[in-house]
Amino acid sequence: MDLMEGLLTRRSVRKYETERKIDKETIKEIIKAAQYAPTAHNKQPWEFLVVDDKEVLEHLRHIQRWTSFAKDAACVVFVCGDTEKSFSRNKENEKWTFIDVDCAIATENLMLAAWAKGIGTCYCGAAPMQRVVDDLKEYLHLPENIRPFAIITMGYPAETPKQPEGRYNPDKIHWGKW
Repeated sequence: MDLMEGLLTRRSVRKYETERKIDKETIKEIIKAAQYAPTAHNKQPWEFLVVDDKEVLEHLRHIQRWTSFAKDAACVVFVCGDTEKSFSRNKENEKWTFIDVDCAIATENLMLAAWAKGIGTCYCGAAPMQRVVDDLKEYLHLPENIRPFAIITMGYPAETPKQPEGRYNPDKIHWGKW
């Protein structure tokens, strides 16, 4: 599949072939693509936790309520950011960080790379929902400096999601001025 086809056809998949696993080498290739995402000041603060334990996948719905279908996924990739590595500022009346932006770009690369290999994904948020972030940190025993950003379910699609119509809207493009 070429890049434009992947960009235009990737959709959130919530129904997976429950008996079909994703081999470790394929997951590593997908995460490699995620790690090629740009980051602020090239800090590369992301970390990836791959979990295929069915008990964990089933329990996720108690932490993030919109993950009930994760139990049927082949695995979940938790995209996390290392707060100690992110391009951030906390001085001179300024407090900001690019951690979520960097993780979001890597997450999109991950989902597109998976789709190119015929693997469906669904983005389920963690950040900025502080309760979800805190509960994931505790449940997954994450180090203090690791911030869960996204929960990405992965698996071979059991059905093809409908392609939406009318996504492209030229009225949303502004040339030179608003």
